[in-house]
Amino acid sequence: MVINYGDKMSKKIMIFDTTLRDGEQSPGCSMSVREKVQVAQQLEKLGVDIIEAGFPAASKEDFDAVQEIAKVITNSTIAALARANQKDIDRAWEAIKEAKKPRIHTFMSTSTIHLEKQFGIDQEKAKQISVEAVTYAKSFCQDVEYSAMDATRSEKKFLYEVFEAVIDAGATTINVPDTVGYSTPKEFGELIKGIKENVPNIDKAKISCHCHNDFGLATANSLEAVYNGAEQVECTINGIGERAGNAAMEEVVMAIGTRKDFYDAETNINTKEIMNSSWLVQSITGMIVQRNKSIVGRNAFAHEAGIHQDGLIKHKSTYEIMDPVQVGLKESDLVLGRHSGRAAIKHRLVYLGMHMTDEEINELFPIFKELATQKKEVTNEELMEIVNKHKNGKK
Repeated sequence: MVINYGDKMSKKIMIFDTTLRDGEQSPGCSMSVREKVQVAQQLEKLGVDIIEAGFPAASKEDFDAVQEIAKVITNSTIAALARANQKDIDRAWEAIKEAKKPRIHTFMSTSTIHLEKQFGIDQEKAKQISVEAVTYAKSFCQDVEYSAMDATRSEKKFLYEVFEAVIDAGATTINVPDTVGYSTPKEFGELIKGIKENVPNIDKAKISCHCHNDFGLATANSLEAVYNGAEQVECTINGIGERAGNAAMEEVVMAIGTRKDFYDAETNINTKEIMNSSWLVQSITGMIVQRNKSIVGRNAFAHEAGIHQDGLIKHKSTYEIMDPVQVGLKESDLVLGRHSGRAAIKHRLVYLGMHMTDEEINELFPIFKELATQKKEVTNEELMEIVNKHKNGKK
């Protein structure tokens, strides 16, 4: 993490980025092999611990992209997704076997609704399939992650049993997905805590979380998981993903870093690469984030209200809990609009090399307000024009 908090040791939270797998499954977000490699290289620059490069069994294009990424990435672990069967696992290993740090990520549903309605099997069969898949994956790769799909709607006792069994089979990470975005923060935190307390061999594996945003709670649920002992968060750049998306990487990382006093945790993310990563994914996918999107939205560090602008000019911490420089921006944006006050106008004029007295600003203010009422934003050129007209009018 770029932010410096002193010498105190905090728990390390691994960031597992699934932009290239779950994120790319968003309608309209498909990427070419070349584009996926480009994103993977930026994710490595960002400092992502694990890059889920794709689902090799899904298509030849997916396989080719994962294989190419595995060849060029050296610092991040490269994970390939596989259903809990030998064919998928074979395909996953074939794609990532040249990676410096390979991981096979296999999954099986554990909720009653999935087992009965989708797979037509009982809990015992699901556990057997899960154990066999992890055992087989472990024969190729030491780093094996197991996900209990739809974990948040699963019977807890059965979930604990499955996790214990797959850890015994060799899983090094067990993932708790809120697959349909059903959980609330309190519930999800209690689930993570329950896993720590009721899975006897949990000390042999990391606990991960993978939250979807159907209720707009993906980031909140992920942070509650961290608070209750999760050591890995699965997320995507800009929160893209199936349906309403996934937990947004930038939100999770900046919340952990900014509120280290609360979470007592840190990540390996180079936060100054957050904006570059966001812009790249927006450019490639065409999924443009809304202006008021936290951290990476255009308005995230923009201020128009006069009271806020005045406070910000006097001391940034009055109305900003993060420094925009931390995420890769140069500075905050003091927007000149109809809500702006005299302090913001004076500040902007100084930036433009013009020093005016408070009396002169007061004289300009009504003219500025009239123009700002007609427009959403007054540009630097328009402000200069107001100043010049005012000066010429006084001659």
